[in-house]
Amino acid sequence: MRHSTRRGIAVASVFTIAALALAACSGSGDSGDGGDGGGGEDFEPLTSVKLQLQWLPQAQFAGYYVAQEQGYFEEEGFDDVEIVPSGGDIVPQDALVAGDVDFAIAWVPKVLGTLEATGVELTDIAQVFQESGTMQVAWKGDGIESVADFEGKRIGSWGFGNEWEIFAAMAADDLDASTVSITTQDFSMNALLDRDVDAAQAMTYNEWAQILEVVNPDTGELYQPEDFDVVSYQDTEGAMLQDAIWADTQRLADDPAYADAAVRFLKAVTKGWIFARDNPEEAAEIVYDIASNAEAAFPVGPVHQLWQMNEVNKLIWTGADFGLVDQTAWDRTVAGALSAVNQDGLELITTEPAASAFSNEYIEQALAELAEDGVEVGGEYTPIDVVLTEGGQ
Repeated sequence: MRHSTRRGIAVASVFTIAALALAACSGSGDSGDGGDGGGGEDFEPLTSVKLQLQWLPQAQFAGYYVAQEQGYFEEEGFDDVEIVPSGGDIVPQDALVAGDVDFAIAWVPKVLGTLEATGVELTDIAQVFQESGTMQVAWKGDGIESVADFEGKRIGSWGFGNEWEIFAAMAADDLDASTVSITTQDFSMNALLDRDVDAAQAMTYNEWAQILEVVNPDTGELYQPEDFDVVSYQDTEGAMLQDAIWADTQRLADDPAYADAAVRFLKAVTKGWIFARDNPEEAAEIVYDIASNAEAAFPVGPVHQLWQMNEVNKLIWTGADFGLVDQTAWDRTVAGALSAVNQDGLELITTEPAASAFSNEYIEQALAELAEDGVEVGGEYTPIDVVLTEGGQ
């Protein structure tokens, strides 16, 4: 399944590569007659790239859509950029490894599992989400108030690698993962509403809002946060880094045009997310319009998209400069991936990932160039007040 937005979306990514390729990035603003790799090597700048998302169009990916709609990709020399969504039928890192796309958005632990299982090399060149947005939601009074209460319970998960944060948090508390019954839930909160699970998996920016958009039959009003007990993984040692921009490590090392495009892409994306931070209502409207006209999209209303934009901004803008991989958060994610054992005794990874698994060099290059242009590339987000409505309409 492939969807091309109105102007498409450009994405590029890079990792720690030789100084020659890094020097090539210094020409990132030049998209005309070719670039000079710093060592005299000319190359033709990339103007057409593809970005693989890990889900359908929604405000989780607002920065990329905004960069397209506001012309930021064009400003950085891209004229043909395509966003490729996934409804669960495409694994982002697999599409990247196969060469079907140039860059991909994926959670760090999922990619670490792929790297060890296949031996390929991919690089996290921008850590977009600085905090975990995953929760387990249980009915108030059912006795699930912390990870310590998971043993013996039916814990909901979407699968597709989303369950590893559950087991990392359990491992941190020295809990027996074999006692947990992982129940596959769909991308809604129906499993909890129907009591098919004891605690449903939810993202702060999506499924949590979904259940708060449902009318409580006992009151005739929407469910309220106090009707539930919530376990936030960000508050546990099992918290893992999520949405990151990934690139093909070997291609970055071999192709200076790819490295150059990465910096240009990261500049455009940073501006897109800055716009979404400073204009959440307009950014949400942009995404809602795109989702409404997409070939495939999860049916949510404009209020839901605004909630999502508000919550996603909280995960991105935590005070640090945009996109930098925090070493402490990375180490915690790796430790969680190493310790996580699922209910069947399977491990996510057994060895430390290669040093090439992440690099800050290219996002730092992009941020430095933006700062020279007077762009504020860091800061915190001031949340807006979003009042949920039935169905998010």
